[in-house]
Amino acid sequence: MKDRKVALCITGSVAAVKCPEIARELMRNGAEVSTVMSVMAQKIIHPYLMEWATGNPVVTELTGKIEHVMLAGEGVGKADLVLVAPATANTISKIACGIDDTPVTTVVSTAFGSGIPIMVVPAMHESMYRHPVVTENVRKLGSLGVEFVGPRVEEGKAKIAEVKEIVDAVIRSLTVKRDLAKRKVLVTAGPTLEYIDPVRVMTNKSSGKMGVAIVEEALSRGAEVTLVYGPGTAIPPMGAKIVSAETSQEMYEAVVSELKSKKYDVVIAVAAVTDWAPEKKYEYKVPTSIETELTVKMRPTPKIIDSVKKVSPDTFLVAFRAEYNLSDEELIQSAYKRLKKAKADLIAANDVGRKGVGFACDTNEVFIVDANKKVVHVPLATKREVAKRLFDVIVNKLK
Repeated sequence: MKDRKVALCITGSVAAVKCPEIARELMRNGAEVSTVMSVMAQKIIHPYLMEWATGNPVVTELTGKIEHVMLAGEGVGKADLVLVAPATANTISKIACGIDDTPVTTVVSTAFGSGIPIMVVPAMHESMYRHPVVTENVRKLGSLGVEFVGPRVEEGKAKIAEVKEIVDAVIRSLTVKRDLAKRKVLVTAGPTLEYIDPVRVMTNKSSGKMGVAIVEEALSRGAEVTLVYGPGTAIPPMGAKIVSAETSQEMYEAVVSELKSKKYDVVIAVAAVTDWAPEKKYEYKVPTSIETELTVKMRPTPKIIDSVKKVSPDTFLVAFRAEYNLSDEELIQSAYKRLKKAKADLIAANDVGRKGVGFACDTNEVFIVDANKKVVHVPLATKREVAKRLFDVIVNKLK
């Protein structure tokens, strides 16, 4: 990030104590950091600390020097990115409503007008983060191009994202081309559940992490993203429209409805949809004892990827396929056969029998196969890196 300038805007969350570390890590990666602090932020950490951390004067009030214009206007020396970290519920809602009553909100407002990228890192109690108005304001800002990082929901708190996650997001924002701007992307992710009775289900070990990583990458490249999400454990980024689906039938109906309601440029079917469902669902909890057995007759569930091209023929379809303990060649052959059946444009295949690959892992290894059987191998890497490599292929094909 050499020669890149970041305006670090700090608000009144206790997570402000992380800001010296955030600033120093940005600087280690070559960025120049200028700090803007709200009055409440100054009650948590002193401006002198941020001046020491960055080597630059700290903006604590707006004066005749028009600091907000100098940092986020359209002149020479402006910031390349405005980073609001931590961002309180109060500040997020003020930004969404165009209220400028602190140095931070005024800098952000100016950045909106001059087209400077804005990144927001929420930090607050979970109950505040789940407030429907705050949620709506986050979605509103996401639709306006604001990128959100985190939070980590732990111990009843929506904690600020890890420093590395924040810095990585800034690096991506300042170095990755927004090559999906004005593109609409639909992603399916997570597992699906199939009920045997009201308390027992059939499912798989998908966490939704791969799909969430794909959504994050699509958002960072400027796409408008809809996520049809099963009951996974990974937390989706707030910049995407989220459509919840529990069963395979619900996910199928949600995807078809979305494809009929608007034109999507890309569909990426990452979800681990349960292939089989009980033919009969008991409406009561089936009693158990040592003497009893339960036989469940299964039926196939709807194949979402086989319907995409039927509903939206011009949509670029990317399928995912999980196999178990196959050779590379067998994995590629199986993937190509499935691609042809679904009339997909690409398919990403992984072998969940390999260590660190697929379900409930933070890493993955995939073979990306196209309609001409050309293969791009992505060796074991973080799921975000796999998502990046996948989109590199997709963007190249879209061109």
